[in-house]
Amino acid sequence: MATAALELQGLNFNLSEEHLAVKEAARSFAQDELLPGVIDRDNEAKFPTEQVKRMGELGFLGMMVSPEYGGGGMDTVSYVLAMEEISKVDASCSVIMSVNNSLVCYGLEAYGSEEQKQTYLTRLATGEIIGAFCLSEPEAGSDATSQSTTAEDKSDHYLLNGTKNWITNGNSSSVCLVIAQTDREKKHRGINCLIVEKGLPGFVVGKKEDKMGIRASDTHSLLFTDVKIPKANRIGDDGFGFKFAMTTLNGGRIGIAAQALGIAAGAYELALNYSQERRSFGKQLFDHQAIQFKLAEMATKIEAARLLVYKAARLKDEHKDYVQAAAMAKLFASEVAMWATTEAVQIHGGYGYVKEFHVERFMRDAKITQIYEGTSEIQKLVIARELIR
Repeated sequence: MATAALELQGLNFNLSEEHLAVKEAARSFAQDELLPGVIDRDNEAKFPTEQVKRMGELGFLGMMVSPEYGGGGMDTVSYVLAMEEISKVDASCSVIMSVNNSLVCYGLEAYGSEEQKQTYLTRLATGEIIGAFCLSEPEAGSDATSQSTTAEDKSDHYLLNGTKNWITNGNSSSVCLVIAQTDREKKHRGINCLIVEKGLPGFVVGKKEDKMGIRASDTHSLLFTDVKIPKANRIGDDGFGFKFAMTTLNGGRIGIAAQALGIAAGAYELALNYSQERRSFGKQLFDHQAIQFKLAEMATKIEAARLLVYKAARLKDEHKDYVQAAAMAKLFASEVAMWATTEAVQIHGGYGYVKEFHVERFMRDAKITQIYEGTSEIQKLVIARELIR
């Protein structure tokens, strides 16, 4: 099949038999268990409870976590392969998976205490619970240094007050990593990250956002009023929170780049198949040169995005500096996703504008990849800074 041959060009990155097995397992899960009902879940903005449970059972929610803490012990390449395949079908499920893997589990394993890992990471890695990463605020999206949420130091605990916005897994999560300002005079060096459990007095889940895309994932605002957080729930030393957030987001960008890649590739596969089924002016749609050129350009740009994503993942696995590579992968893959999904709708013509053919959903889902975990503009800033670092 043309797409399989295209994807196997990734062997330049020495994909192992294990990698290919992970990719096939994720593809089978997506096609067999995510595809049925995906349009209804999108229409109804219904959280995929059963599908997320299955992701946990299959090991997709703690892929890179050490087996010591209940995870799969896999590398980042395996993770992006799985993210791509799941995103080809359901980006709502893949963003749930991305947040749990890239931000929450990674952050806890890399920087949490042993007690924190035993208490929270083991359950997050197996999917017994899922987590949320709480950085954005009503007045602090891209400007992450301007935290209005405060964690007032009360000697043996913190008193948490503030509001977090656009939180993926906001209602469905059991554990939240909350970034908050403790010492405003120290600016970004006075920020901490606190592990906050659901159900604490003063912790309220706000309204669910009515989103354009990734509608089945639950995105909420979270409100904290005098929430008492033990000092033992602080990750790292006092003032480590901003560095924690930025370092964790660097890895998270690889996950979102893989999601964008999957959205683009899923739309491309549908457009390619449709072009061979639909007839126009007495011949297959694919036989029209205008359509061939669209598909050729889609395939080329998607493959370029794939190579950027694989490169960033490989650098992370080799413990090399991957900051610029991750930003480049997210920037390019998200731009390709937006463009390729629009082209897929165009190839489908009028059918592309109706929900039954999926590509309009891919187009709506693609847009957010240019925004969350750092907008395209922020990625350009990161890349530019790395050029002269």
